[in-house]
Amino acid sequence: MILSICLLLCTLAAPADTASPSPDVVMIVVDDMAWADPGFMPGGALDTPHMDALAQRGMVFTQATSNGPNCAPSRACMITGQWSPRHGIHTVGSAKRGKAQNRRMEPPKNGLWLKPAARTMAEHLGEAGYRTGHAGKWHLGKDPKDQGFDFNVGGNKAGHPKSYFSPYRNDDLVDGPAGESLTDRLTDEAIGFLDAEDERPAFLHMSYYAVHTPLQATEEEIAALRSNHPEWDKRQATYAAMVQRVDRNIGRLLEHVDENDVVIFCSDNGGQPHIGNISPLRGSKGMLYEGGIRVPLVIAGPGTSAGQSDLPVTLLDLAPTVYDMVDVSYEHDSLDGDSLVPVLSGQDHSLESRSHYWHFPAYLEAGGKSGPWRTTPAGAIRHGRWKLIEYFEDGRLELYDLETDPGESRNQADDEPAVRDRLHELLRDWRQSVNAPMPTPLPIDPQ
Repeated sequence: MILSICLLLCTLAAPADTASPSPDVVMIVVDDMAWADPGFMPGGALDTPHMDALAQRGMVFTQATSNGPNCAPSRACMITGQWSPRHGIHTVGSAKRGKAQNRRMEPPKNGLWLKPAARTMAEHLGEAGYRTGHAGKWHLGKDPKDQGFDFNVGGNKAGHPKSYFSPYRNDDLVDGPAGESLTDRLTDEAIGFLDAEDERPAFLHMSYYAVHTPLQATEEEIAALRSNHPEWDKRQATYAAMVQRVDRNIGRLLEHVDENDVVIFCSDNGGQPHIGNISPLRGSKGMLYEGGIRVPLVIAGPGTSAGQSDLPVTLLDLAPTVYDMVDVSYEHDSLDGDSLVPVLSGQDHSLESRSHYWHFPAYLEAGGKSGPWRTTPAGAIRHGRWKLIEYFEDGRLELYDLETDPGESRNQADDEPAVRDRLHELLRDWRQSVNAPMPTPLPIDPQ
């Protein structure tokens, strides 16, 4: 009896478990948003008050890049934390784009979808006790639930919607009332997932289809913007309306997020030519120039210092950063990025010395009057201020000092041979280390 009473008193006197619950993780990805579209970015051109408010809470990375110049490879890299040669997705669809007579190389086989063995952030966080939800664009396979998500609305193989207004003609999204906005609806569904009665922490992959083509907005939105910006044509006003609708919905979504939760905002790759605000960068989506890979990036959450960082980072860094922010263990060798937690907390770090790599052994047609190609097969490396691009067809090398020439207008390959050769050697060594598949030269037609 005495022993039982003592045990009871000890139990009552013991301090309560004060461990904080794991934070939710909300990763907001906008499709094809240009680097300088959001107002919080340098030279930000559009009115985005809710994105700006998020940026004030977190750290803005002004020199963040995607790991591919178009949707599928960049998204695969982001969700797995691995370089393209490791997961096998190098471009969207076929690598043999354009007219055959204009191709001088045979591209390697491209993986269209993630392999079942690929390990995603959803799988890793799910095993750590998170409930996992996806809303919007997937583009990495038939169903995100095949890659660790418990909940999916609107995600499948499609790279863009048939319509931004109901009826959507999407097998994974029930049509709403005629004229309902896809962006609004996806946000409604995501909020429902976040607010579900479930004690487990949530990982939400909020992957908007916007602002990818087709460009669609209401006539009222377009008219209002053209009234305020008479210099805009209808296409520009439509695009701006799509950006602003995404912004409004991000504001709605963040009303359901706690200040201790982890929130990430980014675009999946560079912006579309002639409509996204890419200046002063060169190029656009589909190119390894900065305009094709530079993206807006904000990371907010516990322990994060608000401010701005000019450190070169990539979307490969998001997976290890999230795992560290929510205290989930992982095998460092399985990921190709680095945790940004030391940067977010303002501690000393050594990430300035690392190199970043891109591998794009594919063709993309220009779709305009500037010649047959947006890009031919190429690779690139950035190390510090210097960036080298190698074109595989003819071995051409382009070297740029991004610190003094962010628009990549002055090729210094001949002026800086030591820098050129050192970066080229690093790039070739990296390709060998990851078994990057290379295109092979085609026989030359004697005629």
